[in-house]
Amino acid sequence: MATVSLRNIEKKFGAYTALKDISLDIADREFLVLLGPSGCGKTTTMRMVAGLDHPTSGDILIDGRRVNDIHARDRDLAMVFQSYGLYPHMTVRDNIAYPLKVRGLAKPEARRKAEAAAAKVELSNHLDRKPAELSGGQRQRVALARALVRNPRVFLMDEPLSNLDAQLRTVMRTHLKHLQREMASTTIYVTHDQVEAMTLADRIVVLNNGRIQQVATPAEIYARPANTFVARFIGSPPMNLLEGRIENGTFVHAGGSIRVDSTADGPVFLGQRPEDICLAARGAGHLGGTVYAAELLGDAVLVAVRTGAELVNVKMPPDCRLAEGETVDLVFDPSKIHVFDAVTGDRRECVPSPAFANAV
Repeated sequence: MATVSLRNIEKKFGAYTALKDISLDIADREFLVLLGPSGCGKTTTMRMVAGLDHPTSGDILIDGRRVNDIHARDRDLAMVFQSYGLYPHMTVRDNIAYPLKVRGLAKPEARRKAEAAAAKVELSNHLDRKPAELSGGQRQRVALARALVRNPRVFLMDEPLSNLDAQLRTVMRTHLKHLQREMASTTIYVTHDQVEAMTLADRIVVLNNGRIQQVATPAEIYARPANTFVARFIGSPPMNLLEGRIENGTFVHAGGSIRVDSTADGPVFLGQRPEDICLAARGAGHLGGTVYAAELLGDAVLVAVRTGAELVNVKMPPDCRLAEGETVDLVFDPSKIHVFDAVTGDRRECVPSPAFANAV
């Protein structure tokens, strides 16, 4: 397969700057996910690696070779798009074999390779069907097989599952993860869906406004977000962020106070994920509040508690029963508190405290 490197990439469309100083190294056989909201620059980044767009400045290297001036067809990459792009008049076999036909491969060999690629995505029983006879998930697998059949150096996937329903996306994520490991391929995958990113990636690149916000493994990004944007973007529901001040090592909020191991006083956002907060009887926790709403998720109840002017989401066991308007206390886990600068949004490091106690 191949390594891919981006060196100080900037991309402008007229007066608009889509990407700003993007530098990134993608290892051989790595599954790297570009994640971010619409317009953040993730698809533009992929298109430049593919050779469909060209950087305004900076260099793109594949296996250490600068490819800025190399045509897309000569980069030995395969791309899977959001739209399947299948030929409706061709069978599944012929759709998969088409890239080999264009390259002049002998028909028997192209047929053999197409059937082998179809087997990898469990389409062997559908080779003689036309795309109109297939489900959405099957059509997406045809598009994947068409990319696989070329055995390229790098796979590029631009939101390939976004047209599928939730159940099919779950099934296809499993197929993709297995295929990538089996093929030992270098893969760059674009999505706005954080669940896809967390489940598929070896590493995630979080982008916003054309800049890299954080590059890390899914576990690292979830446990130690670099700033408030990442904290809000990763997690379902996202991390709670409470606005307040640190005064002499104590976070002061309209709903109460929490001891934190931070020597820097001033305005901050204090963050904690819903699963790291518990509810207690009034007077037994850190911040007081009232139950605003409760939603049964199946395996948990998501309780929204109003404290001061803000809502805090708390994940509780599915048998939790709380009435709207009931007074409760929020009990934070001091060992899992995140502190972010209120001005820059950047993470502040804190020394872990002992785990919380007296939680109900």
